[in-house]
Amino acid sequence: MTQYTTQYISLSLSFSLSQDWVFLTRFCFLTDFGRLDFKFRYPKARCCQNILLYFDDSSQWPAVYKNQDKDCYQKEAVLRPENNQVINLTTHYSWSGCVVEEGGAVLSCVGGRSFRSGDGLELQYEMRLTNGQSFWTRHFSADEFGILETDITFLFIFTLVFLLSCYFAHTLKGRQLLHTTYKMFMTAAGVEVLSLLFFCIYWGHYATDGVGNPSLKMMGKLLFSVSFLVFLLMLILLGKGFTVTRGRISHSGSVKLSVYMTLYTITYIILFIYEAEFFDPGLVLYGYDSPAGYGLMALQALAYVWFCYAVLISLKQHPHTQAFYLPFFTAYTLWFFAVPVTALIANFGIPRWAREKIVNGIQLGIHLYAHTVFLILTRPSAANKNFPYHVRTSQIGIMGSPVPSSPPHGYGNASYISHSVPNFTELFSINKVRI
Repeated sequence: MTQYTTQYISLSLSFSLSQDWVFLTRFCFLTDFGRLDFKFRYPKARCCQNILLYFDDSSQWPAVYKNQDKDCYQKEAVLRPENNQVINLTTHYSWSGCVVEEGGAVLSCVGGRSFRSGDGLELQYEMRLTNGQSFWTRHFSADEFGILETDITFLFIFTLVFLLSCYFAHTLKGRQLLHTTYKMFMTAAGVEVLSLLFFCIYWGHYATDGVGNPSLKMMGKLLFSVSFLVFLLMLILLGKGFTVTRGRISHSGSVKLSVYMTLYTITYIILFIYEAEFFDPGLVLYGYDSPAGYGLMALQALAYVWFCYAVLISLKQHPHTQAFYLPFFTAYTLWFFAVPVTALIANFGIPRWAREKIVNGIQLGIHLYAHTVFLILTRPSAANKNFPYHVRTSQIGIMGSPVPSSPPHGYGNASYISHSVPNFTELFSINKVRI
């Protein structure tokens, strides 16, 4: 007995298994537009098998999938034949389009539906699942509608953000205010653009053939993760006052931060591999709807604790930096909580068929918010009272010396001297040299 629900638009596979009930794929059909075209072949000696179509209703798919207490017949019994959820792959059922081929040894069915046998399944099949004829919907499951358009829109917006950051960087460099943390922001924005470019190419291919190139999607996810980690490291460094209240991170602080980010990155990679290799397409509709997704949310919560501690220490030691740190802390507190809160709402408040596309848009919107806020806080304007950089890159003083109190919005205030010479244990330090 074979199960059908949805994951890809076009499938062409074959298998021979000992099980009597096998999951094939998942797909959300649109009313009046959804259509299933199929081709099935199997030995006539194994007649008769069925293709079963399940709804997401709690009495159907959730009640049978991974339920070891139900046998093949009990899993079929939850279906309603009057809803055309059972496709009998026999010559006696005309809608299935089955004919006998190869001298009566093989049944070939062109049209749609399933088989039942106590000896397991041996089946070759080809299916085409579509939603209308539009380029933007034909090969997309209903829960994927709008993802391509959303990614294209955000690709354009993030490209503008990146170009604007390059313009600001040119201005800051002319004033000797282009610090390491701003370069990290530019890196995060640039990698985000590359990530969206890979996603757009993947979904574009997917829209044409219903399959796409999974490697492109994998690369997009990897770059998206890299952008997040670089941005997160930048926030923690700024929270600790690097390039704002100090020219270096202490030796112990550098080691702790390096170890923390290394562990964070390794854990993120492990969770990423888990998502890529072990997600069950019969249960998972999007990344945060899984144990790996909850793990990512927990990691973000731990990062927020570090961020809070760093900012509070910086404010305690340098109260004159409130003009920058208060809006900085407030804005990114919202950012840290936005993703997990959105994921929880999606899990319990958004219909399953709409989750992936809605969460995709919200997640990109959250990233755009984070980059836009930083761009505003660091814009090189004399009217910017929140501008964080008050010391020129060529005028950062003795390692470990506190930065003198800066004016409320001293754009380009100069007061001490140094040059950047990082090493393994002082990865984020700036050493003094004579000029």
